[in-house]
Amino acid sequence: MSYKPSTAAHPVHAVILAGGSGTRLWPLSRQALPKQFVSLFSNKTLLEETVARLAPILQPADITIVTSEAVARGEPMVHLAPFAQLLEPCPRNTAPAIAISALKLIQGGLDPVMVVLPSDHMIVDVPRFQRILRQAISQAEAGDLVTFGIAPSRPETGYGYIQCAAGSRVSTAEGALPVARFKEKPDLTTAKQFLADRDYYWNSGMFVWRASTILDAIRQHLPALADVIAIMQSELANGVSFDATITAHFAKAPSISIDHGVLEKVSLATSGPRLWLIPADIGWSDVGSWDSVQDLSDKDADGNTLRGNVLAHGSRNIQVQGGRRLIAAVGLEGLSIIDTPDALLVTRRGESQGVRHIVEALQLRPGTEHIEHLTVKRPWGSYTVLEDMPGFKIKRIEVKPGGRLSLQSHEHRSEHWIVVAGVATVTCHGRVTDLKANESTFIPKGAKHRLENSGGETVAIIEVQVGSYLGEDDITRYDDQYGRVPNGGPTPPHQELIK
Repeated sequence: MSYKPSTAAHPVHAVILAGGSGTRLWPLSRQALPKQFVSLFSNKTLLEETVARLAPILQPADITIVTSEAVARGEPMVHLAPFAQLLEPCPRNTAPAIAISALKLIQGGLDPVMVVLPSDHMIVDVPRFQRILRQAISQAEAGDLVTFGIAPSRPETGYGYIQCAAGSRVSTAEGALPVARFKEKPDLTTAKQFLADRDYYWNSGMFVWRASTILDAIRQHLPALADVIAIMQSELANGVSFDATITAHFAKAPSISIDHGVLEKVSLATSGPRLWLIPADIGWSDVGSWDSVQDLSDKDADGNTLRGNVLAHGSRNIQVQGGRRLIAAVGLEGLSIIDTPDALLVTRRGESQGVRHIVEALQLRPGTEHIEHLTVKRPWGSYTVLEDMPGFKIKRIEVKPGGRLSLQSHEHRSEHWIVVAGVATVTCHGRVTDLKANESTFIPKGAKHRLENSGGETVAIIEVQVGSYLGEDDITRYDDQYGRVPNGGPTPPHQELIK
């Protein structure tokens, strides 16, 4: 099946990939809050920074965020809400994510130029990025596949590389270079060779092409994925909803990257669309470690990056990231110190890639320090775990005006609620009661209940949970204004990680 382009002018649509799990920037980034939803360099998250860079070229309505259903239901739901979303039922790497995005975009007869961007990278020279992006869009209009390459500044073993045709510094494609082949992450010796050879670039993971062009490339070079897409397209033509066909068939797609599954084969093909690389000197980083965060951050006269309530004396080349708690650093050099309410990371500069080993160890022991923070944002407000002991847990829950928790029940615990601020509207066993500060109520185990805020002041309660199991997944949800209850009925217990 060939994907014929529309005869209409090609609109432009950005697809931002936001499905990462987030372990390399622990303890700030966690499984339930990957790094794309964390603020590292400003008051914006990395996802928000990515969207802001597109502002002169695209409107918010022209942007789709692709992420997993599991990520979207958790704390990131707060950050995703303003944008159109395409939710993957399960992780399947970038090729299937891009394929279903292209399929969705061609519905209705359009054939837009797709700007495919990671959600968790940093770009310092935004005006230059925007100029290069406009060039790439123009080239993609003609049917080419375009990627951005970063000239390597060191023998990096953590990135993939793209080799351009030998001696192709000047080409007929307005500064773009023809791609010869993709190279996997090299060893150090090979990386040094790549650095010395000016024909190699870091693979930035940014791509521009028409939706029909990439779908045809998938059909030609990745038939296992093309077969799944063809089934979906057939069902869409017969009136099946997009969400339903994704749910039914996405898991059948091979788990493979677009680079390995399609683009490296396009670069070697003798026919079909050409693959071009535009050198992008834009101050790019994939923000893959705390070392890279410090490299990109503002520094004081001593080379220190200090964020939060931090005092440093006699210290050089340190990175301290904290919050309200005072951190005092005296006589330190070459360290990164990342402090959160429940975990503290201390590592030497140059060693922060080893954080992944800490996360792997945490996954093998009880606890949630690798999963979520003590304070967790939700669409209705937030909660903070104050105490967590065998048999009981204490939380502070804040519900913003208009916020409304789902109608839910718990199999293994009861809850005591004490209102400390605002007026809380409480539903329990079908009875609705308004409680003011210093008033309380009891939620029995198994009772259908709900907390909401109908007033104009934030509601704060102290919740005391008592029971044999106090995990966040002990919840059956019956009704929810934030779309967390499927049409088929209530969510079963032990399936959700959110309240």
